[in-house]
Amino acid sequence: MGILWQQPQREFQYVGIDFAERLLKKLGEEAISTIEFMITQKSWWDTVDWVASHHAGTYFQLFPQHVATKTESWACSDNMWLQRSALLFQLKYKAQTDEALLFDYITRLKSSKAFFIRKAIGWSLREYSKTSPERVIRFLEKNNDLAGLSRREALKWIERKNKKTQHG
Repeated sequence: MGILWQQPQREFQYVGIDFAERLLKKLGEEAISTIEFMITQKSWWDTVDWVASHHAGTYFQLFPQHVATKTESWACSDNMWLQRSALLFQLKYKAQTDEALLFDYITRLKSSKAFFIRKAIGWSLREYSKTSPERVIRFLEKNNDLAGLSRREALKWIERKNKKTQHG
C-alpha cells in the first residue's frame, strides 16, 4: 500500500483503495493499521470518506470488539481525518447503527470549526435519518447548537421526503 501512496498522482491512491477493499476480509484484524494509514496519509475528503465508510465500516463489522477502543481513539485524535472517520464509519450500517456511539461522537465534535467535521456530522445524521428520522429530529431538537451546515445536511433527506409526501 505504501508504494501506491508514495506516488504523486492521486489515481494511485484510488487503485490502492480498490485493492485494499478486495483484500479486506482476508487481511484479518491487522487490517486496521492499513486503514489508518490510508486515512492519515495524503488525506483528502474523497479518499478518507471511501475508506471510512467502506473499509473501516466493513472492518468494524468483522471485528466489532475493536469498535469502542479504536473509534474512541479516532474521535479524540488531533487528526481531523480520523475524527471524520469516527463519524462516518457507520454510514452504511442503517438499522445496525450504534446510535449512542454516533450521537456521542457528534456531541463531542460539534464545536469543531472544521468544515469537514461539520459536514460529516450532517452527513452521518442524514444517512441515519433514512432509517430513523424521528430519532434524528429528536437529537437535533436537543442539540440546537449544532452548526448550520451540520443541521442543513442532517435535514436534507427528511425535508425532501416531506415535500414528496405533501405533493403526492
